[in-house]
Amino acid sequence: MTELSDGDQALVHAATEAIRSRYRNDWQEVGAALRTRDGRVVTGVNIDAYIGRIAVCAEAVAIGRAITETGDKGIEAIVAVRHPKPAERDQTIRVVSPCGICRELIYDYDPKAHVIVPGPDGPVVTTVGELLPNKYNRGTG
Repeated sequence: MTELSDGDQALVHAATEAIRSRYRNDWQEVGAALRTRDGRVVTGVNIDAYIGRIAVCAEAVAIGRAITETGDKGIEAIVAVRHPKPAERDQTIRVVSPCGICRELIYDYDPKAHVIVPGPDGPVVTTVGELLPNKYNRGTG
């Protein structure tokens, strides 16, 4: 794990701005930003639903937008941040780790992707492979 570069800090800022501007209590509380391998920054927010199974994570929205807008260019780095609920004492928007499904999705689209995650002294950068050891495959190789 390494410290954040200026580009990584900018990605955290982009994710923070995405959720700050789109936050809706109990509907949108996570924002994500990714940097493609060709340098574009794409954001997304989670899409919640009354039926939890159809909710979509912010990372998946950002990946979908990136692919839809210009095709699959790979994921250089990705980050998710969580906006606190109104009743929470600490209203700081913080970096959160991707859920297991998002780890699988990130790995599927770029097994060399860097992921910004919480560390003991603030956000750090790791690889999706470190977050998802012994990745599932379909037995094709």
